[in-house]
Amino acid sequence: MLLRGGAFSACNAAVAEGNGNCRFSGVIRLRCSSRFVPRPRRARLLRVAAVQKRAEEQAAEAALTEPRRPFTYSLTDDTYSYKEKFIVWCYEVGINKTTTVETIANLLQEVGCNHAQYVGFSTDGFATTLTMRKLHLIWVTARMHIEIYKYPAWSDVVEIETWCQSEGRIGTRRDWILKDYSTGEVIGRATSKWVMMNEDTRRLQKVTDEVRDEYLVFCPKTLRLAFPEENNASLKKIPKLDDPAHHSKVGLVPRRADLDMNQHVNNVTYIGWVLESMPQEIIDSHELQTITLDYRRECQHDDVVDSLTSPESAVNSAVSGLQGTNGSPTAAKDENDYLQFLHLLRISTDGSEINRGRTEWRKKTAKR
Repeated sequence: MLLRGGAFSACNAAVAEGNGNCRFSGVIRLRCSSRFVPRPRRARLLRVAAVQKRAEEQAAEAALTEPRRPFTYSLTDDTYSYKEKFIVWCYEVGINKTTTVETIANLLQEVGCNHAQYVGFSTDGFATTLTMRKLHLIWVTARMHIEIYKYPAWSDVVEIETWCQSEGRIGTRRDWILKDYSTGEVIGRATSKWVMMNEDTRRLQKVTDEVRDEYLVFCPKTLRLAFPEENNASLKKIPKLDDPAHHSKVGLVPRRADLDMNQHVNNVTYIGWVLESMPQEIIDSHELQTITLDYRRECQHDDVVDSLTSPESAVNSAVSGLQGTNGSPTAAKDENDYLQFLHLLRISTDGSEINRGRTEWRKKTAKR
């Protein structure tokens, strides 16, 4: 179960005091360990245990009567995909009073890692199989494509389904579908491509049959795509941005908090860097609908990064409005309300590409 620290501590404090009442309705709590309470006599321990049991029963009942609060995770019935529910917390909400795209990307990353661990892959953050660990192989992101049709607000519950499949000889893909848990509405979709790299040499390596057999048992037997539409935006190539760019933000430096378990800049940090060079008037009048990033090289903790942005002249990947099997966009189709930009992140010192990006923006609707 997914638990947030504040709710966890408060709920256990309530239990420790013996009242059994928790204001965090519907949050499922783990049993308290002895370190949350002093070492009382046996009789008090038994009373505390009874209170804990009663509180857990109340929480379970609340989860059934108040469906906005449960945190659950499981494989789907066919066991080839994984679902998890997340609540939107106040610190995940941005200036539009809704989640940010970074929040969405973090949730995608979280549910993908949880899926890998749930089916028995490594818990070191790399979702590696046994053979991969023996050969010092890891997965690295090659492309990420996210479309958001409706941003969740504070306290909304989002249900995310994810699954992985083979993608050529050197990679795999992972797809996601995001739904509003209370309505079942599809509010976003995403897809990504991952390639295998040798952790020691940092060189790409083909996926061996042995590795493929280890993870394909958890993949759908027939091809399933989050974006089944023909010629959808996730397939479009991203051209290199011409220099000089219309807008730029130079001298970006990774913070310690931006580093992942591999001591490299986390994938989600790149999204924030891309948006740093967006003109403020667009941020004020539009909201991000689609972002695509092609990852070209790793970024180290001591690199200095420039973010470049320019409008893309031809709006030729506007939302088609097709009703796919996984839901369709609900964005405005008026070209005057629809903007598109190209992006480039590069190392300041030598101009090496870190990644290329494309973003699509829709006119903001009335505030919620």
